[in-house]
Amino acid sequence: MQKVGITTTIPVEVVYAAGMVPVDLNNIFITSENPQALVEEAEMAGYPRNLCAWIKGIYTTVSQSDDINTLIAVTQGDCSNTHALMETLEFAGVKVIPFAYPYDRDYDMLKLQIEKLMDAFGVTWKQVNETKKHLDEVRQKVWKLDELTWKEDRISGWENHLYQVSCSDFNGNPGEFARQVDEFLERLQGKEEIKADLRLGYIGVPPIMDDLYDYLEERGARVVFNETQRQFTMPFETDDLVEQYRLYSYPYGIFYRLKDIEKQIKLRRLDGIIHYAQSFCYRQIEDLIVRRKLDVPVLTLEGDKPNKLDARTCMRLDSFIEMLR
Repeated sequence: MQKVGITTTIPVEVVYAAGMVPVDLNNIFITSENPQALVEEAEMAGYPRNLCAWIKGIYTTVSQSDDINTLIAVTQGDCSNTHALMETLEFAGVKVIPFAYPYDRDYDMLKLQIEKLMDAFGVTWKQVNETKKHLDEVRQKVWKLDELTWKEDRISGWENHLYQVSCSDFNGNPGEFARQVDEFLERLQGKEEIKADLRLGYIGVPPIMDDLYDYLEERGARVVFNETQRQFTMPFETDDLVEQYRLYSYPYGIFYRLKDIEKQIKLRRLDGIIHYAQSFCYRQIEDLIVRRKLDVPVLTLEGDKPNKLDARTCMRLDSFIEMLR
């Protein structure tokens, strides 16, 4: 089946309804054998060094791919640098289809964007809604996984992150992904609780470093809430596809996101929040609002290129943990 690259979560129901496979380019980039080399390759092609590493990684991932010739790029509701990414890939011969989340979450505007996407792929509302029913069955399994993370303490922060972030494209195969989730949940039978005296929330884009969760758990603190990753699972019980992507908080303003975050802080009894901000990202500015709005301690971390935690970040995490204790 034909693969379609996506720059972030979009209505994947449309792509699957068309008999094609959505590919979250962020996941392909960060799980590649050498993601740092992909960043450097983009810089050699002319991308500036003081630019988000995710954008550079996506550029090289598509450029080096033999089977991704179509890209759905989110032009509003995600990274503003996506505009230039679209142009450079279009220049390289990639077919680019734009998609925009309306800033004010307007229902009619969002429906129009989804219908334009449907027209581009030649599918009907009936096909898309049937696909949504199937994908919602898969999503419900991951909702259960998330619930077990914070209610029963049997799932690590990294595992919670991994399965939820994969719901952006279901790893290109919803049926196989559902089977993997079922097997994972079965293996939990009899598993002991993960011992940790501090319960943390992680908000912001998924981390570009892969050892954050393990580092925290080794020090008796665990993440039981992954904000953006959870949003990828569309944790909303609605049959209305437009409403589903209107409730999805990531592409909209910080105040709407904070409503969900504040609710989860109370529900999951969080002791503190780690706010991750990618270097050179406009979302760093939102940190000043996050700090003033939330009633729990907040540690802001900044990441640049794919790597392990550096010494300075480790020291800041240690200090934050001790302060919470």
